Amino acid sequence: MSGALPIRQVEKPWGRDVLPAPFVAPGGSRIGEIWFEPPPQLPGLLVKYIFTSEALSVQVHPSDAQTLAGGLGRQGKEECWLIVAAEPGARLGIGFDAAITPDAMRAAALDGSIEGLLTWHPVEPGDFFYIPANTVHAIGAGVSLIEVQQNSDITYRLYDYGRPRELHLDEGIAVASGEPYARERWHRQVPLRGSQVLVDGPLFLLDQIEGPPSEGTAARYPGALLVIPREGVVEVAGQAVAPGGCALAESLDAVRFARDGVCLLTRSCAT
Repeated sequence: MSGALPIRQVEKPWGRDVLPAPFVAPGGSRIGEIWFEPPPQLPGLLVKYIFTSEALSVQVHPSDAQTLAGGLGRQGKEECWLIVAAEPGARLGIGFDAAITPDAMRAAALDGSIEGLLTWHPVEPGDFFYIPANTVHAIGAGVSLIEVQQNSDITYRLYDYGRPRELHLDEGIAVASGEPYARERWHRQVPLRGSQVLVDGPLFLLDQIEGPPSEGTAARYPGALLVIPREGVVEVAGQAVAPGGCALAESLDAVRFARDGVCLLTRSCAT
């Protein structure tokens, strides 16, 4: 049924005790992620907000092909990030400055030098990055972003700044690419207003639209989709959904878009 998705606040050691509006962290909690529970109509897609006060672990995710080959089912993870706020000096580590072998990557993960081998990209609001499976990455401190991803719980940590959490060196090195990140292919700057295609499959679609969708955009969303308001309020099945929310729409016919509003639309492509 169409309507706003339930929200789950997830505590993280690198989270924040003060969140940007409209979110509020419970007293004494460090909230790092706001999850929107995936609906049965789109179980393979997860939308979340991420807020960082410290750097996340250096990590990597496998592909669907790798998890299927390993008997884990479709648990691969590709994701993308839209930066909505960034403190001075905020950055993302994605890929390596130069190609690195698996043995060298393991050694760097063990001694902590892997952080310095990553390519660190300064960020500002509107920066958009697609993160293919097998890409070694880390989100730095002072970042607020919207993440759209395959709904997978497989994360292999390679380095975690001495935090007392499990690492997964064997699994992570086995799937990690030791190559530089193809920024010219996977990065773009997204204005707050205006419409454009952000992700065109093959695993999921993601569009930013201003006002009602064009005919071309509507053709990309023939069935169930998720609607993420960024500016202004949308109505989904008669329910108002404001920025900071995410709603399931059984179809675009269930959505009433504000003419001056801006939102993200997304749906899964994988079967």
